[in-house]
Amino acid sequence: MSLKIKLCLCAFLCSITIFAQENESPALQFWNTLKSHCGNAYEGHLELPKDDKDFGGKQLVMHVRKCSDKEIKIPFFVGDDKSRTWILSYDNDRISLKHDHRHKDGTEDDVNFYGGTTSNQGKAGIQMFSADEHTQNLIPAAATNVWWITIDESTFTYNLRRLGTDRVFKVVMDLTQTIKTPEAPWGWKD
Repeated sequence: MSLKIKLCLCAFLCSITIFAQENESPALQFWNTLKSHCGNAYEGHLELPKDDKDFGGKQLVMHVRKCSDKEIKIPFFVGDDKSRTWILSYDNDRISLKHDHRHKDGTEDDVNFYGGTTSNQGKAGIQMFSADEHTQNLIPAAATNVWWITIDESTFTYNLRRLGTDRVFKVVMDLTQTIKTPEAPWGWKD
């Protein structure tokens, strides 16, 4: 194959890739960006509230541990506490966020699998999740919870606001540097 044909073929394939990316919904763009971090672990910090006794001053690590076309599992470690996993699911251009909480022995916490589903396609860099009915029944005070996740080339943020209250939470993870892959979270088998 001549160099000219190779260059034309390359240009054609690149234009198809760009066209496909431009025609992805914002939800799918968000999903694919997050999925591109699969296998990587990152460290971050608590931004709000500054004086949180459970999270403040502790090493915060997220590990984009398990990915498929429909589900992404992200364990979130707070110091030595390996009880939390964010579970994101993608279906019909909507993304759901659930929180999986485990005890050290791997058993489920009584307060588990709460969260919500996006009400629209969101934006490529941000998805919002309002508390669903399961959350409202499980944690009545969390009925007005709104979670949102942002992602760009350098940061991932996990955010919570309980509307009508002072409850606010924000963790910022640095995506510019991977860290050593942590051990499995509680309840997982490697």
